Amino acid sequence: MAFLDEALLDDPAHLASCDSRETVRALATAGAQVREAISLFEDAAVHRLTRGDRPRAVVVASLGGSAVVADVLGMLAEPGSPVPVTVRRNVPLPGWVGPLDLVVAVSLSGRARGPLAVAAEAARRGASLLTVGAADSPLAAISARARGVHVDVGRGRTSSRTSLWSLLTPVLLGANALDLIDVPPSALRQAADRLDEEAEACRPSSESFVNPAKLLALGLADTVPVVLGDGPLSGVAAARAAAMLARTARVPATHGELPDAASQIVATFDGPFTAGGGQGVDARGTADIFADPFLDGPSMPRLSLLMLRDAPVDPTSPEEADLFALTDAVLATADDAGVRVHTVVAEPGPPIARLAGQMARVDFAATYLAIGSGLDPAHSRHLHQLRDQIR
Repeated sequence: MAFLDEALLDDPAHLASCDSRETVRALATAGAQVREAISLFEDAAVHRLTRGDRPRAVVVASLGGSAVVADVLGMLAEPGSPVPVTVRRNVPLPGWVGPLDLVVAVSLSGRARGPLAVAAEAARRGASLLTVGAADSPLAAISARARGVHVDVGRGRTSSRTSLWSLLTPVLLGANALDLIDVPPSALRQAADRLDEEAEACRPSSESFVNPAKLLALGLADTVPVVLGDGPLSGVAAARAAAMLARTARVPATHGELPDAASQIVATFDGPFTAGGGQGVDARGTADIFADPFLDGPSMPRLSLLMLRDAPVDPTSPEEADLFALTDAVLATADDAGVRVHTVVAEPGPPIARLAGQMARVDFAATYLAIGSGLDPAHSRHLHQLRDQIR
């Protein structure tokens, strides 16, 4: 695993030289993205979404860095949506999709093959269309020909990973207008405020010993991370965290959601990355100061658990009490096994604001983990090679 040099995280020159596309700055615009997206949504003739009957079903097409858009909508809609919300990463569309349904296609560039193919097929079948992407793009053209609603993502958006809220906000507003979820503009503005607070706390000029994202990056360094959410909301944040750690920090990470993932996650505590399972690690999973890397070989990386905990909503609920107890039990088991544990707890507020704070914290941490390891968070040599081979 890559060694993270703490001094590099507080070195402005290194931060500037390593972060070629200003990923940290782009992440800091998340709150502004929400506010701009609200305005762009209102300018997009969205009244056409609600002028007819409510759709029979909603199909969301998003992939890659924008895949979390579908995850968030599905999570928010699941408890009380009057119609089913399904996710599609590519064609073909389900055979039942037709004129009574709404298809949502999301692509920052407006050129991703999956969303383009889904939008074109939906238009052919006469389904209603809501598309989100660049203004002058093939996706916008398909939407225009189908008399759908297209929402622009604004200028200066270069990566779907750092432009999440430009993509997500219009989709949530559209679903709210159709009464599929309860996420009004006021809740999104609270999310924007939460994102601004995280950007301030995690700013590059904030030193490592007080910057929560840098502290988290230091804790995750030299480990094999497992990200666990303590419920549906934090489960979506966990999926986003694993994707950001892999794509941005180049760290393979797995994720899960309680209660279902408790067994498979806890089972890893018996594996080779804990409790003396590798050379140079003692029975508590801590580094052995007497281990000789030349004679004994390099030490195994440790397992770390990143627990994402939602803010208490109804402590008197038996379901929430059981989930709280299970989370505490998992954390106690991890500590006993010598797993390095880190916890990010959501601040109280509407669900979308709680989710925003959790995702922002790990987004910044993954970026600092890359920079502190000497990696450019926006450029992967092997990923570029892969793209060249499949063109």
